[in-house]
Amino acid sequence: MSDKELKILFLAAEAVPFAKVGGLADVAGALPKALRALGHDVRLMIPRYGSIRSDQFHFERVGKPFPVPVGPREEMVHMVTATVDDLPVYLLWDEKFFSPRDRIYGFDDDPQRFTFFSRAVVASLPVMGWIPDIIHANDWHTAPVPTWLAYEGRYQREYRHIASLFTIHNIAYQGVCGRLILTFARMEYVKHLDVEPAGQVNWMAQGIAHADIVTTVSPQYARDILETEAGAGLSPLLRRRQDRLFGILNGIDTDYWNPATDPYLRQSYDLSRLRLRSVNKAALQQEARLPVRPETPLIGMVTRLDAIKGIDLLGPVLEQLLQGDVQFVLLGTGDPEYHQMMESLQARFPDKVRVFLRFDEALAHRIYAGCDLFLMPSRFEPCGLGQMIAMHYGAIPVVHKTGGLADTVLDYHERPDRSTGFVFDAYTPEACVDALERALRVYRDRETWAAIQTRGMKADFSWKGSAQKYVDAYQRALEVHPKS
Repeated sequence: MSDKELKILFLAAEAVPFAKVGGLADVAGALPKALRALGHDVRLMIPRYGSIRSDQFHFERVGKPFPVPVGPREEMVHMVTATVDDLPVYLLWDEKFFSPRDRIYGFDDDPQRFTFFSRAVVASLPVMGWIPDIIHANDWHTAPVPTWLAYEGRYQREYRHIASLFTIHNIAYQGVCGRLILTFARMEYVKHLDVEPAGQVNWMAQGIAHADIVTTVSPQYARDILETEAGAGLSPLLRRRQDRLFGILNGIDTDYWNPATDPYLRQSYDLSRLRLRSVNKAALQQEARLPVRPETPLIGMVTRLDAIKGIDLLGPVLEQLLQGDVQFVLLGTGDPEYHQMMESLQARFPDKVRVFLRFDEALAHRIYAGCDLFLMPSRFEPCGLGQMIAMHYGAIPVVHKTGGLADTVLDYHERPDRSTGFVFDAYTPEACVDALERALRVYRDRETWAAIQTRGMKADFSWKGSAQKYVDAYQRALEVHPKS
């Protein structure tokens, strides 16, 4: 089937430009477009949240409202469609679970909401009048779909040919809830898995167990999650399905993340005009109310403030680092404990630290374009987009050797001729400080620093190569999918 055009339905809880919390939205906004560029019929489906404004997109209704069976009754669902860069996007909404909500996650009934969305996806296919060859489900929010296909879809003539691929973006978030969710979904036939606590359903585990092929977002992360700690309790199940598990590195949207055309920057630049990047550093220092000092190394972070992102290392690391001539800028939100920690550091080092505890897409661009070093000390990092964006913008990453960070950043002291950043192995403050201090020493050697910047900016992090690997995985899913 290698030359056949595939029909692919791509499911996600979030996707740019409609709704974004994290990296999943970037993937869902970019990968389907890259697959279409390879000649495949790809369509994206997401919930329509109340925060998605109809005046920003040209929506058209698709068919009439249709019933979705949940619990003892049926809920009516509406479907609208829009087109973004030639990609058809379908949005499902109702008056209970999605339309009234102004954010994506964080509600007590999230398991019901996304289980409902998954059941609505299945019910929407006849309304679309388009049956895919492959359904590509992402993270636990859409895991009920491959589970339904494995149990019920295989016995229904119009669905039984549909293969499924399930992508793990972050295995730490698993959608665990009581088994009454199966009654709500009318999926009482779903069997309990040995990795699930008694009386509970783990939708991440169910997706892994029942998809034809399972992928995750970097080769190293696919290996990491086979081990006990990184697998977040699901390593035994993953090892049993290891022959169906593949790691495919995420890409970035290099049209959107492009310092030569980025509208959020004070000064556009590219590799041939790298000296102009200094204008953005000065502008960032001004915006952060830090002394404008071109010679002072500026470290940036754009992150969720969470222990899994390495924020627990930051306190002792910065305590030591800020004794020298450095500046530090952070953008992000998360655990209130870390908010307090960062605000305390800012109060103690007002000329060296500035924290922006908010979501600000435009400022994120300016940090990538203005900082000298970009720090990602994540305990685990399935893929990471920040380090790739940073390199594309000429900022040099300092990262913990895990997941996609290990796959994308080559350490200067291991491979000086091919290096793109600085890497530390042990997850300790001491190892992180050592990597930063190594980077700061090299920073003083402007010729070597420029060579590292150049290699990072030349690296190809576009979606084209990764999209082809997904096509290969879809072909594999069709090959192993039960034919009846």
